[in-house]
Amino acid sequence: QVQLVESGGGLVQPGGSLRLSCAASGRTFSPVTMGWFRQAPGKEREFVAAVRWSGGNTYYADSVKDRFTISRDNAKNTVYLQMDRLKPEDTAVYDCVAARGYWYTYYDPNSYDYRGQGTQVTVSS
Repeated sequence: QVQLVESGGGLVQPGGSLRLSCAASGRTFSPVTMGWFRQAPGKEREFVAAVRWSGGNTYYADSVKDRFTISRDNAKNTVYLQMDRLKPEDTAVYDCVAARGYWYTYYDPNSYDYRGQGTQVTVSS
């Protein structure tokens, strides 16, 4: 069974930075795509960013483009989310996802096979 374990959440002031990590462990697993979703209180879960394991193509939600950077370490089966210039509206539980197959709909949570437990990010002064 594949497990996704996130780390790096916490409390940060507006304008600050945080880096989230997500390591995939378990049986031999070669993801095709890994990414991040988030859910704020009272809101729908939404796509944040995704990266293709082969080629490294990246995709971002408009709300985080130019502030967040997704990257991956193929050897460690780990994906990272560098979050800069954080805003209060970025406050949410962020969870990592991974897909075994290739889907064009990287923004759709149904395209992913595995999901981590989530990590809280709070942006507040």
